[in-house]
Amino acid sequence: MENQLPEQLPEKLLIGSLSDVERVAFYRKTYSHVAGGVLVFILFEYLLMQSETIINFMLSMTEGYKWLLMLGGFMFATNYAEGMALKTTDKNKQYLAYGIYIFFQALIFVPMIYMAAFYMDSGVEILYQASIVTLALFTGLSAAVLMTKTDFSFLKTGLTIGFFIAIGLIIAGTIFGFNLGLWFSVGMCLLAGGSILYQTSNLVNQYGVEDYIPAALGLFASLMLLFWYILRIFISRD
Repeated sequence: MENQLPEQLPEKLLIGSLSDVERVAFYRKTYSHVAGGVLVFILFEYLLMQSETIINFMLSMTEGYKWLLMLGGFMFATNYAEGMALKTTDKNKQYLAYGIYIFFQALIFVPMIYMAAFYMDSGVEILYQASIVTLALFTGLSAAVLMTKTDFSFLKTGLTIGFFIAIGLIIAGTIFGFNLGLWFSVGMCLLAGGSILYQTSNLVNQYGVEDYIPAALGLFASLMLLFWYILRIFISRD
């Protein structure tokens, strides 16, 4: 338990109250950090894939209840990183939180990327296609929100319920040994798409002018969720 009092955050100047020029500057900072996060993710993934020990460990953790332990550890680490980024105005701490989040995303992707790249005839092509589709959908959904200025904050309750249902199905599938199948991945892609709409809408309605790093982290999280399940769909088709 931390004995220190939480850092006192100054009152935020929300993006919605700024001029169009200032908003564009904030969006540029945010999406450049999302792009930077993707590049760091690729770097982390490359480095992790160089270690046979890490690959074997991560593959072993996909078996039975070990996968639930892995998911639990992943959720704890990523939630901690998100909380750290949101609860401080210190840019160094925010970058550290973002880096921690990206690292654990890269780590949990190791088994699926390894199997796609080395156990499937068209593995490299599948990774490329899944990446292009993910980026295209992410860009299209984000652009739709920013151009129409639609408030998607109403999605929060539905997304929360949807993610709890998904977690329950994942736990049940692991315990009872049934495959969730293609339609579950499609449903998760829809949830990820809704999350992108919600997170993009938050750029205007929730974040302050200096919150481009936490904003980028939220968008990056939704992007990675979408990539995970699009990649699963492509793998299942091969």
